[in-house]
Order: sequence, then C-alpha cells, then structure tokens
Amino acid sequence: MTRLSTPVLSSRPALSRCVRTLAAVAALVPLLAQAQTAELNIYSARHYQTDEALYANFTKATGIKVNRLDGKEDELVERLRNEGARSPADILITVDAARLEVADSLGLFQPVQSKLLDSRVPASLRTPTWFSFSTRARVIVYNKSALKAEQVQNYEDLAAPALKGQVCVRSGSHPYNLSLGAAVIAHDGEAKAESWVRGLVANFARSPKGGDTDQIRAVAAGECGVTISNTYYLVRLMRSTKADDVAAMKAVGIVWPNQKTWGTHINISGAGVLKHAPHKEAAVKFLEYLASDQAQGYFADGNNEWPVVASAAVVNKELDSLGRFKPDTLPVGELARNAALAQKVYDRAGWK
Repeated sequence: MTRLSTPVLSSRPALSRCVRTLAAVAALVPLLAQAQTAELNIYSARHYQTDEALYANFTKATGIKVNRLDGKEDELVERLRNEGARSPADILITVDAARLEVADSLGLFQPVQSKLLDSRVPASLRTPTWFSFSTRARVIVYNKSALKAEQVQNYEDLAAPALKGQVCVRSGSHPYNLSLGAAVIAHDGEAKAESWVRGLVANFARSPKGGDTDQIRAVAAGECGVTISNTYYLVRLMRSTKADDVAAMKAVGIVWPNQKTWGTHINISGAGVLKHAPHKEAAVKFLEYLASDQAQGYFADGNNEWPVVASAAVVNKELDSLGRFKPDTLPVGELARNAALAQKVYDRAGWK
C-alpha cells in the first residue's frame, strides 16, 4: 500500500523566497488598480455645455477619468475652504482674474512648475499658482442710430456729460466689471478711476441689472445708447440665426476701447492645481492639455474665446470678423490684486 505524504518545504531559504514573492504581488495589486482607475476631480465654474468635449478629449488622450462638480464661483470656493485637507478636488476652473485671485488669496492653490506651460502661456497671462487658458475682450457696444463711434473710443469716454442717460451696465460687483476697474486703477490711478466711475454712474440710463447679453439687447432696442460687454456674448449673437438676434446685431456697432492708450481690457478664463490635490500629477497633465493646440482651438470654436497660445488655430469666422486689436498687456496677477480696491472705489462712487 502506497502512503500519500503531505508536501513539506525543503528549506528556510525557499520559504523566504515564497514570502517575498507574495509580498511583491500584494504590493503590485493596488498599483495596478490605481493605473486602471486613474482619475481627476475638477471643480468648475465654467457653465458651458461646449466644454464637455474638452473633458472627453482629455480622457481619450490620457485614459484619465474626469469627475466634475459644477457650481457657482463663491459656492465652490466656500466648499473648498470647508473641505480643507479632506477635499477630493484637484483643479479649480473659473472665469475672470478677480475670481482666481480670491481663491489664491485664501491659499487654495499650490505652485505649479511646468516647462510646457511656461513656454506656451504668455508670462502676462499666468502667475506662479494659476494659468489663463482663454481670453475675451471687454468692448464698447453702441446704438448706431443714437451715437457715433467717435464719441465712445475709450472707457473713460463713458463718463462724459454728453452721454447722460445713455449708459446701460450690469452690476459693478460682477467680476467682469471689477477686473475692468482694476485695469483702470492700474493705468490711471485710484483718484482718476473713482472720478471716472462717478461720471459713469451719473450717465446711467437705469439701475444696473442683467448680464452682458441683456445690455446688448437694451442698446439695440434704444433703451440706452451704449454699454460694455465681453466679446463672446457678442459672437454668440452673431452666430445666432434667430431673427431678433440678427436684428440686434445690425443695430449696434462695436468699438475696441483705448487703442491709442493702454489697449482694450482682456478678461480671462483660467485654472490652478489645488493645495490638497490628491492627484497632482494628473492635475498638471490636465493644465498642460488645456494649453495644447487642440484644446486651445476648441476654446475658440466652442465658446467664442481667443486662445492664449499663439500657435493655436482659430476656426470661427464670426470671432475672426471682429478683427485685430491692441490688447491691454497688464499682467493678470496685478489685475487680480487690484480687484478688491476696484470694489471699494465702485462702492464709494455708487456703482452697485
């Protein structure tokens, strides 16, 4: 009768090798799982459906899954403050330098070192902690039947007594206008900026209300003679086939302000890596992707914004039709730092 025996390890070295092998496999399993589930968590205040392609294309190119939380700027910043080191967020995306400065001043961002970003994003459009990825211009829009372009060549002209009762604007507390005020302060000084705002307020046709598109429609309808608007709102109307939008654009003219002085104010859209980002490497990859020619071109075609990267192609005939202009080259960091002062100036002068 043959007895079956239990197998016995023949030596301690063999046992040691087996243990080391099992330990190596155990260590590899979570790394493999992480590679298969690479992800990025984005808090976004850009409320544009056209941005969906940006996220989809990034995932397609890198295999990194994008999880996105959309919200209003103030709500997202407050959420990040409350979450602190426990925050799952890697990236904050928003529009306007003033909003990015609020987040930066609260210590929500961390410095990013990237040769690619430094080489592609102009120095005036980035800071050590956040980067601009698209621009819009804040232009003057006037009713061609009520005013002549010569009357409104500069932002400062909107305070002229001849325009009393002619100016429509959105709230002075809106970041688009705060950034403009920050630029005026930087170029003309605080005292002159306040004098300008007082003259502007004296020329209001009505109390500030609505968004930029509402102001354009009011000018087109003759409710007021002139307003200030970001260009991408204008291009939206230019690309529309609705009869009312077509008629509105025929009624208004567009002026690039301050072409003989400091240039037309530029508004930006930007992003930064958050201080407690759990996926920092993926976050930097995403910022670098936003500076790629593909993504930059999409900002132009998808949301009527200009790329910040010079080599990016713009395939948007309506945006192109606005022509070339002299932009303000004030560094966005300086612009952002003046935003709080701009709010104080507006409050004193009565631009609510």
